[in-house]
Amino acid sequence: MAELKLLETSRDTFSYENKENARLHFVKFETKYIADCLDFIAANLYLILSHMAVIVDKEDEMECLIQGCNFLLRNISDEAFVYNRHGNPDVDKEDEMECLIQGCNFLLRNISDEAFVYNRHGNPEYDFQLAEPNIFPYLLVNIGSGVSIMKVESDSKVERIGGTATGGGTFWGLGSLLTKAKGFDELLELAEKGDHRHADMLVRDIYGGDYKCLGLPGDLIASSFGRVCKQDTMEGQCSEADLARSLLFAISNDIGQIASLYAMMHKLKKVYFGGYFLRNHPLSMHTISFSIKYWSKGAVQSLFLRHEGYLGAIGAFLRGAECGACQVRLGLKYICIKYWSKGAVQSLFLRHEGYLGAIGAFLRGAECGACQVREYWLNCFEESVNKFAERAIASQPHSTTGEERATKFREKYVSRLHHLKQHPFAYGNLTVRSLLDTIEHYLKEFDFPDPYLEQKQKENESALGSFENRLTELDALTESSSSSRRNISRINEVEWNTRCLSCWKRPEKSLYFSSKINHKCQPFQYCIFPLSDRPWLVDDLDDWLDRLNNGPPHSKAAIFVDNSGIDIVLGILPFARELLRRGTKVILCANSAPALNDVTYSELVVLLRQAATVCHIIANALSSGRLVAMETAQAGPCLDLSRLGRDLATELSSIDLIVLEGMGRTVHTNLNAKFTCESLKLAVIKNRWLAQRLGGQMFSVVCKYEQP
Repeated sequence: MAELKLLETSRDTFSYENKENARLHFVKFETKYIADCLDFIAANLYLILSHMAVIVDKEDEMECLIQGCNFLLRNISDEAFVYNRHGNPDVDKEDEMECLIQGCNFLLRNISDEAFVYNRHGNPEYDFQLAEPNIFPYLLVNIGSGVSIMKVESDSKVERIGGTATGGGTFWGLGSLLTKAKGFDELLELAEKGDHRHADMLVRDIYGGDYKCLGLPGDLIASSFGRVCKQDTMEGQCSEADLARSLLFAISNDIGQIASLYAMMHKLKKVYFGGYFLRNHPLSMHTISFSIKYWSKGAVQSLFLRHEGYLGAIGAFLRGAECGACQVRLGLKYICIKYWSKGAVQSLFLRHEGYLGAIGAFLRGAECGACQVREYWLNCFEESVNKFAERAIASQPHSTTGEERATKFREKYVSRLHHLKQHPFAYGNLTVRSLLDTIEHYLKEFDFPDPYLEQKQKENESALGSFENRLTELDALTESSSSSRRNISRINEVEWNTRCLSCWKRPEKSLYFSSKINHKCQPFQYCIFPLSDRPWLVDDLDDWLDRLNNGPPHSKAAIFVDNSGIDIVLGILPFARELLRRGTKVILCANSAPALNDVTYSELVVLLRQAATVCHIIANALSSGRLVAMETAQAGPCLDLSRLGRDLATELSSIDLIVLEGMGRTVHTNLNAKFTCESLKLAVIKNRWLAQRLGGQMFSVVCKYEQP
């Protein structure tokens, strides 16, 4: 995956370089097609790695990437490898179970929405779990051809405590004998259509109803395939689909019962299921969930994994990456292999376990009208996809393939949206954040790493041209007042109005604003739009100003910045300057990778150096370490504060003020988030439906200030 990185080439000039980051892609195939897999790797994967070798700086990093990709070949004999891959590097073989556990631990710690509880008739149907550092102990039931059951107490303490020979191979083998379906997925589809009651004998078939004294409900299976022996009197009633469904229930119930017994025996509350048997198939997950709940009387929780079939592959990749790779991109998230500091996050949030609800506030399945909400947003993003494609083409005017790649981007994103309309939980919780992140992911996939790069550069240069005049005007406001406390109030009130206006600025309008700045006009005078009168939709401005006037200076503030240009240069930097004047240390937090026209960390570093040549307060703060830029380890217009890089999470453990700016970072993901420090959330609602849902109108203002 491509990423643009800003480099300083001399004291006053800067350039950009393309840098590749690792991304894991998963492809499944039957073992009998191993030769075709090797041919595919020969034709594609190693060509990609050769291209990457030109980009990476060190030879040992290149070797690490090659080793990491060899996880696909971990079970291949040397003879097969040499026969199919003449002259290529040898395959590193890793222990399957060790890789399985390492991959599972990584996913549980790092990927929110990876694990979920499945409730076939529940609301929501999928209850996704938030990733966390404390994952032990747990039981891992790996369902492949057979079943292995492992007790996992730590990264290094793992024990295989049992298993069964009745697994996925059993289902496939018997299913092939009982039906005409020969493929595994075909067999699952057939089972979905059947009625197991035509083949299975139920409790009520024996006792006429419930067997209450033993606690057996009448619809409980008493004997799998128990009715088949009476086919002479039930001719035609038991179809292949019925047999497939009965077989699936028999094996799934058996696995669930064995897993629950082992969990209770070892006093474990959580059971995760991996392997290729389940395939996130609703009927299979429902059967296992029911079985575990029934046999454990609700004491054991069954959890499933979205990447269930790739645990070993991920673990093998990580073992190869340990030789030097420090970061990987997995799915849509930017992740450090060494996970964020638990203590830092817990000290930042009041309730870490409740944060998932805050970042998925508008599309989660539990609230009333969720289907209509999802339909609105999916249609909204489909209508806007052409704008992204047009921007992508415009960002590469000399490319001969730009239009073709943009068309493929558009088609793939629309296809994803249509799939989500039918299967809203296919990729975890469906949120505005996930839809925006997917846009960024696909743009990079089709070689549009930063479509707004040139535009951001122009906006930043134009805004910097007015930076000194902006500071002069704010300083004049200070000098004109008799009360120092009132000065701060006036400055911040003017600042807030400017912030609202710059937040409203849409990317496609930015060139208009930039042209005004180039003419040395006061930019905020040309951004004026009829914002709503006070009181705003959320109006805590007076409380915020009272805090500034009557409270002590904050010790350390973290500001999560948004757009480039006017927003950061003429909005956030003067705001940060006033906090610095009060004696506050300021951390400006920016995206690690590009997203829309948001300022990135590398761009922010350059902007601060340039601003320091104009403002001695910023210059002194930079040199003394009282003003620092840090990257969030994220690459989207929204903000998941539970997914920060470890360094930033550690730094945030001692802040007493957090400032969130913009609709994506504030409204879509953190409006209801609670913190143990003071928080200020600023945004203007630029979506009419969303504004009305929150009780306001288009361009309603959100100024939410909360004490810890």
